[in-house]
Amino acid sequence: MLDERTVIVDRGAYPDAVTPWETESWRAAALDWVGGHLTERGLGVDGPLRVRLRPWSVLVRVPVTGQGAVWFKANPPGAAFEGPLTAALARWVPEHVLSPLAVDAGRGWSLLPDGGQLFRAVLDRELVEPREWESLLGQYAGMQRDLVARADEMERLGVPSARTADLPEVFDRLLDANTALGPDERARLKALRPRLVDWCAELAAAGIPDTLDHADLHDGQLLRPAPGRFTFFDWGDAAVTHPFCSLRVPAERARDRYGPGVLPRLLDAYLEPWTGGGRTPAGLRRAAGLAWRLSALGRAASWGRMFPAAPGTAPGARESAEWLRELLTEPPFPG
Repeated sequence: MLDERTVIVDRGAYPDAVTPWETESWRAAALDWVGGHLTERGLGVDGPLRVRLRPWSVLVRVPVTGQGAVWFKANPPGAAFEGPLTAALARWVPEHVLSPLAVDAGRGWSLLPDGGQLFRAVLDRELVEPREWESLLGQYAGMQRDLVARADEMERLGVPSARTADLPEVFDRLLDANTALGPDERARLKALRPRLVDWCAELAAAGIPDTLDHADLHDGQLLRPAPGRFTFFDWGDAAVTHPFCSLRVPAERARDRYGPGVLPRLLDAYLEPWTGGGRTPAGLRRAAGLAWRLSALGRAASWGRMFPAAPGTAPGARESAEWLRELLTEPPFPG
């Protein structure tokens, strides 16, 4: 088993988060599982374990002699699909993702190789032009298209289904379950429902099939092994829904860095792989605007996938409410 005495723990902004790491038997089993897989590969540990505890995951960086590091991740029950999904993606689109070293679907555990530098680290270190973000979005959209035929299989793996036509029901469940919204906010959101139904119907009729939405594709969830090439990982927020819902998070991060003038370029780069089939540029932009707003539902839903907390609490309710409020906000381009 790995040595627990050489562990550095990072709780970030969540010092009181309750995770299974606090349970000695769970911790011992997890480290034994990692150690066993390393031993099978003839690998040894070289340095302290760095543990990152958050309400939605336990992440352990394990330095490996001569190999950099491997990463253990434990998901809560609501996101236990991440390991099986990651393994399936490694079979279906291996050029775009990491291939796990091991997966325990029943326990929500996965072991991943080190994939190189984060895109965030590259951005912090050097000047990166917007065209890199265009490459990122074009590659990602192409991957989404390749996965359209796998939508049913992904749902069978446990990936949450939030099909475009079903988003009004997703909205109803999220609104009913949320404990952080005030009465006035709840009333405003309920009054929005007829418009939301129309948006979903129009988006579903646009002819773009549902597929995988990462739902949180920011610069800290991307690896850049080479200029213009990216590796996508961290699928715990994912859902099967309208693909264009993925655009919002990376576009907002790029807008924060370069200003709003970058958005038209990013939109064109993302939409280019979806052209053809009689779709017009105006129709695609309209669909992107609708999906931008509706993507708030996926973000709100992902905050419910947390480790169980104390009875009577609703982990993630405040963050989920923040995203539900975003439904009331106009997108930055017509939609």
